[in-house]
Formats: sequence, structure tokens, C-alpha cells
Amino acid sequence: MEDGSPAGSPKFPHRVFWVSVSASVLLVVIALGLTGNLGLPQHRSQSLQIVRITIPDQTGTLTNQSALVDRQKDLVTFSVTSQFNHTSTVIFDIKHGLICYKPDNQESCFLRKMETSDYDNVHSFQSTNKNQYQLSGNRTQRQTEFLGVLGASQVDLSTLEEPLKDLCQDSSIHWTQRAKGPGKQRLVYFCIDICFPNNICVSVCFYYLPE
Repeated sequence: MEDGSPAGSPKFPHRVFWVSVSASVLLVVIALGLTGNLGLPQHRSQSLQIVRITIPDQTGTLTNQSALVDRQKDLVTFSVTSQFNHTSTVIFDIKHGLICYKPDNQESCFLRKMETSDYDNVHSFQSTNKNQYQLSGNRTQRQTEFLGVLGASQVDLSTLEEPLKDLCQDSSIHWTQRAKGPGKQRLVYFCIDICFPNNICVSVCFYYLPE
């Protein structure tokens, strides 16, 4: 019986159609996957910002500091180079409320809990869109902060979160606390100067408390 179609009509056009559809779907899935994978680093890079600060020191000589602001992880990481070319690293871990100091010439890390003034200062980085600041010596407020090192209460490295754990690898870790000053019988053994975009510079000085 004839159904009106030519005898021996080829069937492959339907197969070609479905193969084409499958291939198109596969390409779309691959494209979405690549877009997602590429989008994550792009989003990550947008959350990172390097802020450079130029400030005259006590002698009027210009010094440079840099801070890496990671808004996604709530971190601000300072690199501070002293006049003796020692570069110290200071991490403000806003999420966990900790400040970690790692001097370049010390095999130690020093921890302190953040206070209200610390949050105010570090938020000046998170709210800025500028990548460079030059602070005025006349307008900048300078503060000195003394921290006593509690040598007897060492911190277990495994209790720290990243990136503090990476920073303090192979170092002794000590808690510190604010103090009025070391007194005449004890000496400050190093200081770290940190400047913020809100025209505040803090000189953080360390000494060991009596055991």
C-alpha cells in the first residue's frame, strides 16, 4: 500500500536533527560552566584592593605603606617597612576580631583582640575607592600604643584561622595586652607604625611584661 511518500525515503534527517540538538545543549552547558568558573576569580579579584599610603615621618621624610583589602574575607593586611629596611606584616582579621603582628626580624607573632578604635580605623580602608593616599603631616593625628607581651601564655598554631596560621608558621605566638607604658625598668624592643586613610597614624610598640 502506498502512503503518498516515495519508497525508500531516507530516515537520517531526524537523527541529524537530534544529534544537532544534543550538541547544542552540550555546548551551552560547557559555556555556562566556563562562565561560572571564570566568573569566580573575576568576582574574587574585584573584592581585592591594594591601597598605598604616603606619609611624612617625624623627620619629614616621606615613607610608604601598602595595605591589601580583602572585602570578601574581611581582612586588611599591612606591609610596613621600617627605616632599617625590615618589613613587618600586620593582619586585621575583622571577622574574628583579631590583630596579628609579625615583625620581619622576629621569629614571633603577636596577637591582640580588636577594640572599637581598631574597627573604626580599619573600616576607613573598606569604605574607600581610592588606591593611593598622601597624608598631610599637619592634619594627621599620631598616637602611640604600648602592648605588653604575655610570654607565658603561648598560643597553639592550630587554633588560628587562615591567613594568620600561614603567617605564623614556625613562629612562637604570644598574646599581648594594652598597657600604659613599659616603665623605666623595661625597654621597648620594637615599634610598628601603621597609617590609615582617615589621617590617623598609630605607632604600636612592644615590650615583655614581667613573668
